Amino acid sequence: MTAQPAVPPTLPRYGEATLADLATSLLASLGAGGPNPLGLSPASRACLLIIDGLGWELLRDHQAAAPFLSELAATARPLSAGFPATTVTSLSSLGTGRPPGQHGMLGYQVAVPGQRKLLNALRWDRKVDPVAWQPGSTIFERAVKAGIAAFRVAPGAFRGTGLSVAAMRGADYRVADSLGALVAQSAVALKESDRALVMTYYGKLDSTGHSCGCTSDAWRYQLGHVDKLAEQLASALPHGTVLHVTADHGMVDVSPQDRIDVDAMPELREGVALLGGEPRARHVYARPGAAADVLAAWREILGARAWVASRDEATQAGWFGEVAEHLMPRIGDVVAAPAGPWAMVATRAEPHESALIGMHGSLTMADQLVPHLVVAGT
Repeated sequence: MTAQPAVPPTLPRYGEATLADLATSLLASLGAGGPNPLGLSPASRACLLIIDGLGWELLRDHQAAAPFLSELAATARPLSAGFPATTVTSLSSLGTGRPPGQHGMLGYQVAVPGQRKLLNALRWDRKVDPVAWQPGSTIFERAVKAGIAAFRVAPGAFRGTGLSVAAMRGADYRVADSLGALVAQSAVALKESDRALVMTYYGKLDSTGHSCGCTSDAWRYQLGHVDKLAEQLASALPHGTVLHVTADHGMVDVSPQDRIDVDAMPELREGVALLGGEPRARHVYARPGAAADVLAAWREILGARAWVASRDEATQAGWFGEVAEHLMPRIGDVVAAPAGPWAMVATRAEPHESALIGMHGSLTMADQLVPHLVVAGT
């Protein structure tokens, strides 16, 4: 009998306390209507600061490096990111106010139905129309319709990308390529309207974790900069603004001996048409008629190191939330998520991703839990 993980997955609490629920609650708090599962108090302006890669467990374990954020966390509760716990999916949940199974941005790399190719949602493909890929409204479009000014403050490199258009269109984009600019541009945008929603994004903590590890001195020092960013932003808020601080996912460091190389194990490639997702959240697309054999092989080889499910099993268990029928083909025939600090790399097909130290995406608490910190406006 194939060994199973000793612990169950940390399933996202869709409809109760996920990033999608934070987005809808923000709109409701600003008077745009709709559900408010987090019970946020009414406000005239809200600023959502997204710190890429700041997991709840990481913040808890590095309190000395982030005194301002840690003080806020003392009375806070974490949210679930959603599956996969990765930037593409989480920013889409925040940008649309819907769970992954509804917005369809189901991972870093997913199959384009009817075509034998993957869509990398961070690099995009000009042949794929981002609005057709994700046609649902965004929270920014809904905010503007309700008379609320909507802004995104982020580096210029992300302006107009496929991901931005698909999941976060409708906002007035304000370019900010430094920490100081993020604070200044966010404050200016908030002061321009009596009712405003500003989403501010910072990504260097995540990239530091990927390249150096989230247990490294480099990551800890970078967290100190993040703490100062949040503190300065809080002090720059105009009257009547509430600051919300969250993240898109957590992170774990994966040692070389804990990497399962799919490209070095023919039995994991047998019957596989496309290997999607990323090392800690795999979508495995089987050749016609091979799905059952691929599922059996991945379960047998990964054993207790990962939760391995068929598409139907993963969706029925609620990994993605309720899944729209037309989005089902984007999910792998087999979905695999490490149950500990392991990764399923592909050193030949994905040399860059396979070399990262810090990784994320799975259904562990380290991947899933993210902060929701609040600084009430005055």
